[in-house]
Order: sequence, then C-alpha cells, then structure tokens
Amino acid sequence: MPGARILLVEDDEVLRGLLVSNLEVRGHEVRSAASVQQALDILRGFTCDLVILDINLPDRTGWDFLRTACQQGLLRPREVESEAPRLPVVVLSAVRVSIQRLSEFRPLAYLPKPFPMEALLRLAAQAASRSSASIEQEYEEEAGRSPVNTAM
Repeated sequence: MPGARILLVEDDEVLRGLLVSNLEVRGHEVRSAASVQQALDILRGFTCDLVILDINLPDRTGWDFLRTACQQGLLRPREVESEAPRLPVVVLSAVRVSIQRLSEFRPLAYLPKPFPMEALLRLAAQAASRSSASIEQEYEEEAGRSPVNTAM
C-alpha cells in the first residue's frame, strides 16, 4: 500500500524533523511548513491526504490556516468510516484546545503535546489506507464506464 501525502505544519524545527523522518521512513510523502503562509503556499500546489497541524505558529494560528484553506477550497471535509464529514487534519498543540474549536473545524484527531509517536503514525497509516481505497474506487468506477475491447 502506498503511503499518504501529508502536509506537516510545525514551527519547532526539531519536532518537525523528527516527524518528517518518522513519516518518510514509513513510506509517506511529506511536505513541511513552519508557518501558516508557507503551509497555504504548499497546499495550493499539493493535494494531500492528511494535514498534521500545530496550532501555535509564528505568523497566525492553525485555526486561521484551517479557516483560510477551507474558504479557498484548498481543504474540504471528507467522509470517514460512515461518520459525518471531517477535515483530514490532526491537530497538535502544547496548549489545551477548546471543544468549541474542535466542534467548529471537526478535525480527524487532536493530539496534545507531548503525544505518542505511534498514535500519529497510526493516523497517517489510516489516511494512506483511505487514499488507497479512494483511488481503487475511482479506478473501478472509471473501468465500469469504459468499453472493454474484446476483439482479438
């Protein structure tokens, strides 16, 4: 199974490097940003399966990033396991995140720092699995519409 395409938004250079290394060694394609502006610029040219998002960033907040990305159509809620649609986002934060913010944006998960690396890696693997299933479904739908050439 191919890895997920991940946008990692984290301003702490050491943590960002650690996360990128752990995700890439498991076959995920990772683009990283240290600020909201960098993340928006990357997202404009990179379709991702998952965003791993720190909330406290140097230029604006992760909530500002989500609001802008949604308004610009760069990020859309997706149905996950027959639940109500959720943003394909894992929120990371060293400070407590309010229930109102989580309800407003409906991310896949919230991991308070420090978090177990295995929890984040599991979420990335699930994103890869959803992406792979989505690609297979699109392929099957496309194959069902295409005429099959039976002439030999």
